[in-house]
Amino acid sequence: MSERPDFSEINETFTRKVVDDLAATGEDGAVLVEAPPGAGKSSLAVSVTEELVTADDGFRLPIVTQTNEQADDIVRSLRRKHPHVLVARLHGSKGPSPAMVAELSPGLVLDTDHESADVQRAQVVVATARKWEFVRSGQQRRGAIRRYRAALIDEAYQMRSDALLGIAGLFERIVCVGDPGQLDPFTTIDDAHWKGLQHSPSRTAMGTLRAFHPGIATHQLPTSWRLPPSATEIVAPAFYPFASFESGTLEEQRKLELEPSARSAEGAVLERAAADGWAYVELPERFTVRTDNEVADRLARLVAGLLRRGAIVTDELDPEGRPLTAGDVAVIAAHNDQVHAVRYALNELGVDPDSLVVSTANRVQGREYDVVFVWHPLAGRRDATAFHLEAGRMCVMLSRHRHACVVVGRAGAHRLLDEFPDSDPVFLDEPEKFPDGWEANAKVLDHLAGFRAS
Repeated sequence: MSERPDFSEINETFTRKVVDDLAATGEDGAVLVEAPPGAGKSSLAVSVTEELVTADDGFRLPIVTQTNEQADDIVRSLRRKHPHVLVARLHGSKGPSPAMVAELSPGLVLDTDHESADVQRAQVVVATARKWEFVRSGQQRRGAIRRYRAALIDEAYQMRSDALLGIAGLFERIVCVGDPGQLDPFTTIDDAHWKGLQHSPSRTAMGTLRAFHPGIATHQLPTSWRLPPSATEIVAPAFYPFASFESGTLEEQRKLELEPSARSAEGAVLERAAADGWAYVELPERFTVRTDNEVADRLARLVAGLLRRGAIVTDELDPEGRPLTAGDVAVIAAHNDQVHAVRYALNELGVDPDSLVVSTANRVQGREYDVVFVWHPLAGRRDATAFHLEAGRMCVMLSRHRHACVVVGRAGAHRLLDEFPDSDPVFLDEPEKFPDGWEANAKVLDHLAGFRAS
């Protein structure tokens, strides 16, 4: 890439494409926008929303999110970028957070009742899929379901099929925006007797939608504004082989400069990550319990070393540079008990674990940080289960950073991939999961091998 693409131009182009396709599709039609990590999905959703409601005085757009946090984020974006649009935020009985009320209440309708006069006059109504199902149930009891002309579903690839089926009757057409490389939604019940059915309630909403609407208009955003070139060179081929994308920044635009310090093991790892964008710490091979104290301790020492040493972050957002803070750092693991192990190790080193993000991949989807530390899911394992080979989980872990990613694992992961047989049951007519988790993990390990840091 010889020059940096223009974000505003790309956003405007795709906004027009989505709005035009939505107008062209008939009743019960859909438009799908797929995007890699950090491609500006939220900005596109906000732009499409503003375009639809301002082009037609009588147009009211419901927005469906998967979590309350996502609903709050999109409300913030709408209020910040388009304050002239009247937005209603439907919430549950607990209500929104006091911080959100203080931040956004002027000009924002907050209500639990979809039928209230204030909500009915709003141009945009934002709520979670579960709340919209509650709205549909209430209207059904009253025998008067009123359909919106269109709806926008945010983070559509995180939505289960039963959630979409529960609210589809409220909307004539839908715009779905999401990232196909992220973690699929899951269920804790045994869904074996639904496997292979096109309308399986545990299938992804997008899988069901495409099964019944094979001709759905699809657009793919071509640029990640979060990931640096060092990250897109592995994330794109490993997790998005049929929808390649590029970084929206040039290599020289971003720098992570560490403050001078005495030579140490942790320092060598951090310097490798700062210089190359990646560093891989490979501990000796051995089988361990899931809460491997050595991995937790190494992650904690690396984080503590970075925060105590200090760093200056320079990028297109801060060309003059700014100090790296704990809030710019995240540690990501596969399991909650691993998260607790890292938090304990940080506390032992005198680092407040609440000053940074230490969480699982499921909980950091959609978030971004300057530097990310990853507990490799296969470290110390005797087996390679579907959970630990899940391509979406690894994709989330490796695509949260803007500057550098440090992965801590154990030797033997390659051997584990080669030797452990696939024992998952096979179901007739069940679409094959793609990208394949085994192949994606193998590509990632090959890539990380070039960034081993002693």
